[in-house]
Amino acid sequence: MNKKRLIVVGGGAAGFFCAVNAARMNPALQVTILEKSSKLLSKVKVSGGGRCNVTHHCFSMAEMLKKYPRGSSFLKKALHHFFTTDTIEWFEERGVQLKAEDDGRMFPVTNSSQTIIDCLMKEANKYGVEILMNREVSSMENGEWSKGRIQWKIACKDAGTVLADYVCIASGGYPKSIQFDWLKKLGHTIEEPVPSLFTFNLPGNPITALMGVVAENAVVKINGTKWSSQGPLLITHWGMSGPAVLKLSAFAARELAANNWHFTIAVNWNGAFNENTAREKLQSIRFETAAKKIINTNPFNLPQRLWQYLLNLSDIKEDTRWADLPAKEQNKLVKNVCTQEFPVKGKTTFKEEFVTAGGIKLEEIGHNSMQSKMATNLFFAGEVINVDGVTGGFNFQNAWTTGWIAAKAIALAG
Repeated sequence: MNKKRLIVVGGGAAGFFCAVNAARMNPALQVTILEKSSKLLSKVKVSGGGRCNVTHHCFSMAEMLKKYPRGSSFLKKALHHFFTTDTIEWFEERGVQLKAEDDGRMFPVTNSSQTIIDCLMKEANKYGVEILMNREVSSMENGEWSKGRIQWKIACKDAGTVLADYVCIASGGYPKSIQFDWLKKLGHTIEEPVPSLFTFNLPGNPITALMGVVAENAVVKINGTKWSSQGPLLITHWGMSGPAVLKLSAFAARELAANNWHFTIAVNWNGAFNENTAREKLQSIRFETAAKKIINTNPFNLPQRLWQYLLNLSDIKEDTRWADLPAKEQNKLVKNVCTQEFPVKGKTTFKEEFVTAGGIKLEEIGHNSMQSKMATNLFFAGEVINVDGVTGGFNFQNAWTTGWIAAKAIALAG
C-alpha cells in the first residue's frame, strides 16, 4: 500500500463531494467512502420532494449569510472558496443543468434527484473512489504504520479496522448520535445537537381541519422571544408547516429544544397588515360594500376556507352584511386575523430531511482547509460541523462548499 489513503466517513452530499473532488485533484490518492447504512446520498434522494434542491439562486454573499442561523461568520470565509456560482458551474461541467424557481430554489432541469445521484456516482466511478457500505465507525485513533507513516486507525462496528493517512468526517449531524462520543475522544468540543427545520404540532386544534390551506404572507412569532418569521404558512393535519414555520424553527431551534417544544405562537395571517391598518381596512369596507355579505368579501386576500374559519371564530354569521357588523365582532376579527394565538405541543421532523443545529465547534476547524486544529490530517465537512441553514438549498450549499475545501486541502497535502 504505497498510495496515501483518504477515508471519508459518510456517504452523503458532503462526503461524496469531498471524495470525488479529492480523487480528481490528486490521482495518486486512494479514496474510500465508509457509509454506515445500506443507502448512499439518502438526503439528496428525498430533498425537494424527490427533485433535490441543489442550491439557491443567491449571488450576494451578504444575503446568503442571512440564511444560516448558526455558522454564518465561518461560512463568510469558506464561501469565498466555493460559492453558489461554483456549484452551478461544477454540475453544468458534468452535464447537469440547473434551473431556478421563483422562490430562488435551484433544481436539476430533469426535476429528479436521481440526476444528481447519477452525476456523483459517475464521478466516483471515473476517479476510482471505493465505496464500502454498512461500515459504522465506532472509534478512531492515531497509530504508526510501516515506514514510519503516522496513520489513522478507524474501527468499524462488526467490520474490522482500516488505516488512513487522511480522514474527512462527513457523517451528518443527528441528535444524540454515538459518533459524537468518539469525536469528543479526539479532543473536539461538541455544540449539543438539537433538531432544526421542523414543523409545529397543534394536537386537537380546530385549525387542522383546514389542512392543505396556505396563507402566502403570514407572520409567525414565538411569544416571549425575539423570534418571528414571514412567508408562506401551510396548515397540515398535525399543525403548521411551510417556509415561515421552518425558518422560525431553525433560528429558534435551541430555545425551543430547551422548552421541550412546548410554546405559544402568534400568527398574523397577512403580514401586510397590523391591528391598526386591519381595523382601518374593515372600516373602509363597511362603507364601500355595506350591503354585501361579509363572507363574499375578503379584504385580506386570504384563502376562502381560512376566511370562513376566521369569521366563525369571531362569532360572525355567514349571512351578516358589512353594514350590520357589530363593533365587538369586528374587534374579534381584527385580533384573529392579526394576532391569533396557538399553543404548540411538540414538533414533527422527517427523519430523512431534518437538519441538526450543533456539531463540531467551529473555532476548532480551519475555514481555509476544514482541517481540525486539534489533530493533524483530520478534516470535517457538511452537517457534522456547527453550521446549519434554513430550507431552500442552503444546507446543500454548505455540504458542497465544505466538502470541496476539504478535498482541495487533502489533495494538495497528499
